[in-house]
Amino acid sequence: MCVLAAGIGMALGTLGTGIGQGLAVKSAVEGVSRNPGASGKITTTMLIGLAMIESLAIYALVICIIILYANPYAKLAEELAKAGAK
Repeated sequence: MCVLAAGIGMALGTLGTGIGQGLAVKSAVEGVSRNPGASGKITTTMLIGLAMIESLAIYALVICIIILYANPYAKLAEELAKAGAK
């Protein structure tokens, strides 16, 4: 059960950050195509934004690792699953 929760959590976390990064790059490319003189500022701002967005994926990964390995109820869930299977 914990593996399923971690998998779904990581999938949703990376789905959101992937969409966010795609939209950020799309907007930056549109901005540079409209005003090539401002490409330096746009690129810098985009990279800072992408770093912030990527940190969300890292937080999702950390939470999923905690769910997998530091869950105090994991052994209890295993025991209940074994008892239910008998």
